[in-house]
Amino acid sequence: MTAVSAGVSAHEAVAGVQAVALALHGTLLDRDAGIVAALRPWAERHGIAANTSGLLDAFARHEPVRLRENPEQRYPEVLELVFEDIARDFGITPAGGDAAAFGEAVSDWPLFAESAEALTALQRRVRVAVIANIDRASFTAIGARLGVQPDILVPAADAGAFKPEHAPIEMGVDWLSEIGVGFDGVLYAGQSLYHDIAPAAALGLRTCWIDRQGQGEGGAWGAAPAPSGEVRPDLRVHTLAELAALLGASGPAEPQP
Repeated sequence: MTAVSAGVSAHEAVAGVQAVALALHGTLLDRDAGIVAALRPWAERHGIAANTSGLLDAFARHEPVRLRENPEQRYPEVLELVFEDIARDFGITPAGGDAAAFGEAVSDWPLFAESAEALTALQRRVRVAVIANIDRASFTAIGARLGVQPDILVPAADAGAFKPEHAPIEMGVDWLSEIGVGFDGVLYAGQSLYHDIAPAAALGLRTCWIDRQGQGEGGAWGAAPAPSGEVRPDLRVHTLAELAALLGASGPAEPQP
């Protein structure tokens, strides 16, 4: 896999943007920290000598498969299956209580320190849609911690599929069109090349890679697997605040009231 710039300047990449469609995991929520915090005590209790990379690699092996196989389930239920797969990888018979606790912990995954402020800054300039591999009930607690709500929330449960399937992204674009934002006015932003940037780019959307882990400089992939082919984001930044600042500097069209 390689991530290659589309060869346009940052200001060209955000020119005319009227809405940002955001991923949740890895973009607003620190997915890797949440997964490790949930798995570490369990691993220590069972004498599993796995470091952070080992735990995240195990998650990245199994989550895509379970997402693809179980589009009708809530994300916490999918995480229960992922936990059971991880446990078996380490030679442990999974206990139902441990699996359920891991699944429900998604609502407690930590926000990045900048998330609430950067989301607020984005909403001063553009419409914001959050397109998330989650259900509405699980997002309720996350939204309360953010303290700010997106203009549009597209949970995977509403779309009947999890990303990297196209259906949630297509639904987000459709819902944005209903509030006056055309396809060319949408910028899709996310941390995971696999779950977010690759499928959004395949649909022809402008994309911004929030490369929080410095993967472009050889950083670890963490809980998100690498995509199978070349991905060409139109823009790469390291934080959501950087994107908000670029949108502010470029003076995109204000969102319609």
